[in-house]
Amino acid sequence: MAIAQLKDVKKVYPLGKTEVHALKGVSFEIEKGDFVSIAGPSGSGKSTILNLLGCIDTASSGQVVINGIETSSLNDKQITNLRHEVLGFIFQSFNLIPVLSVFENVEFPLLLGNNPMSKRETKEWVDYLIDAVGLADWSTHKPNELSGGQRQRVAIARALATKPSIVMADEPTANLDSVTSGAIIDLMKRMNRELETTFIFSTHDQDIVDIADHVIRLQDGLIIKDYKTNGHVSVEPQVAKVGA
Repeated sequence: MAIAQLKDVKKVYPLGKTEVHALKGVSFEIEKGDFVSIAGPSGSGKSTILNLLGCIDTASSGQVVINGIETSSLNDKQITNLRHEVLGFIFQSFNLIPVLSVFENVEFPLLLGNNPMSKRETKEWVDYLIDAVGLADWSTHKPNELSGGQRQRVAIARALATKPSIVMADEPTANLDSVTSGAIIDLMKRMNRELETTFIFSTHDQDIVDIADHVIRLQDGLIIKDYKTNGHVSVEPQVAKVGA
């Protein structure tokens, strides 16, 4: 079942007296539980797609469908609810709250909405996530007491706190050394398997591309390859339509 879809999506940004066509009619489907790499050179449209899927930006035309919901029809409150209930985000710069401990940073998203768990269940769940990312001994520490890799682990745990259907990450290993990067990739893949969370990455990191089970390659705002790692090509290379 498709958990995320783009249907002939175009995105145009005004730039002075000209226009930048970031996406030129992109279509794809992502299934529940996929571990997806959206890959391509700078300027190919990777971050634009992530922003559209995360309801941070809107398409110029076409449809963005998340969890069966066509997002262009939503008002601001509905979009906020969709982000909180369905989506999790892992940021390249971590975006942790410096005055909060590891535990408090992971717990924070649960304090923003209608958390169905009791106080005891919430603590058990947050403790589980912190332990799952290997930081059980660091739960009372503040972000400035952690290494870059540890901060990224906190960001992963926080992204999973609301039990989202989809977690999106924009270049999650860009600021990490190769050893730490490998450990973070393995951790996210394990969370993908254990929690059946769909992960969608915008990345230059070939290690993420290699471990992904669904790869979407972009070039100049178009998909040039869309395949599962069993070799099945689900989408032929897309061609910009006349007038795009």
